[in-house]
Amino acid sequence: MFDDFIKNFPIDASSVIQRPNSPLDPKTSGINELLSRFGGASFKNGLYRIIRTSEVADWNARVCVGFPQFVGRITCFGYDWQGTAFATDSWRLEHGEPGVVMFDPGTGKALQVPANIRTFHEVEMVEDADAALAANMYADWRDAGGAAPAYDQCVGYKKPLFLNGKDEIENLELSDLEIYWHLMGQLMVQVRALPQGTHIRIKLD
Repeated sequence: MFDDFIKNFPIDASSVIQRPNSPLDPKTSGINELLSRFGGASFKNGLYRIIRTSEVADWNARVCVGFPQFVGRITCFGYDWQGTAFATDSWRLEHGEPGVVMFDPGTGKALQVPANIRTFHEVEMVEDADAALAANMYADWRDAGGAAPAYDQCVGYKKPLFLNGKDEIENLELSDLEIYWHLMGQLMVQVRALPQGTHIRIKLD
């Protein structure tokens, strides 16, 4: 499993693999193999990363701040250069395995991916890396002089798209991953609680 993925997504030389001490989810063999082989690794110069096993619970909690409807049903396994988190959802099956959900802190949306953890890596990412990981925009960011994010960083929006920020390089900046997710999660909750049409003015430093 994941042979096609690794052929198309070489591991970055700086990666430090963390081996799990025990299976994370005995009902989902794919996630155990993924984290056992690649936990902590980054691919294609920081385009995509696999979460360290010891941090999966932290990621689950982090995502559920902004998406509370997913509490108790997701297991995060990876994230991309913009901090978009990927998780399996035990409430939805794709070919007999939990389906993948994409949690985008910049848009405030949770998107169902028509794949399980195997087909997400072996098909979706291989056949259309731009749709899965915004690979073309990452290339534009790097060409413009932007740095590759470290394991604890992401390239986040200065003004998120759900607050009418623009989806362009000038609206991106290198950010601390935990702080960015915390801030976006709090903003998502606050915005959803407001009546439709409420005018919002906010300054993000």
